[in-house]
Amino acid sequence: MEGRMLVLDGLDGCGKTTQAELLARRLEQVCPGRAHLISYPDYQSPSSALVRMYLNGDFSSHPDGVNAYAASTFYAVDRYAGFIQQWGEWYRRGDLILACRYVTSNAIHQMGKLPQEEWNGFLDWLEDFEYQKLGLPKPDLVCYLEMDRSVSEQLLENRYQGDSSRRDIHERDRAYLEQCRRTADYAARRWNWRRISCSRDGQPLPVEKIHHLIWDLAQPLLETGQGGDTP
Repeated sequence: MEGRMLVLDGLDGCGKTTQAELLARRLEQVCPGRAHLISYPDYQSPSSALVRMYLNGDFSSHPDGVNAYAASTFYAVDRYAGFIQQWGEWYRRGDLILACRYVTSNAIHQMGKLPQEEWNGFLDWLEDFEYQKLGLPKPDLVCYLEMDRSVSEQLLENRYQGDSSRRDIHERDRAYLEQCRRTADYAARRWNWRRISCSRDGQPLPVEKIHHLIWDLAQPLLETGQGGDTP
């Protein structure tokens, strides 16, 4: 028996972690003991060592200094380790897995390092590598949290209390983040993600409002065992 998988993803500063935790608590009420929150990168696991080195700038001070395929592999191996050592068993017994960031994040954060004419090839490679070669399950539903650039930037400033030195190499590079906005839009259309607008008129929507929008999309997954469009 295969389980079900729901992914929340989006750009830095869109509120993914907050929304994932809210949704996990509500899922626990609906299906106690059968819904599990996972989050990537898994900074508590040794499997994230290369991700941490990459984000800390140990390989390069700029994201483009590590090519899209190499960086994607760092993240993919971290996911593979978690699947083998932890949540794969839950998934195989039919539980629901809620992932805060997943394979989708490689599409958002790595694809923009390539010329746009290579984006389709990269997405094809990503699907084959992570879902086929590594055997990670495909999501039943991907909710992409969209946030206006100015709003997400302010939220990042608040997160680090204005101390830019605490940002990783992705968060420090505004041109890179803007490119990620374009790649996220491209991947969302190519892989049929469900979009959730998280801001309006230069202000973030209330956290509870965003949660209700996500819950409306997640409910059919719980009721029927079938998700939205799969990447």
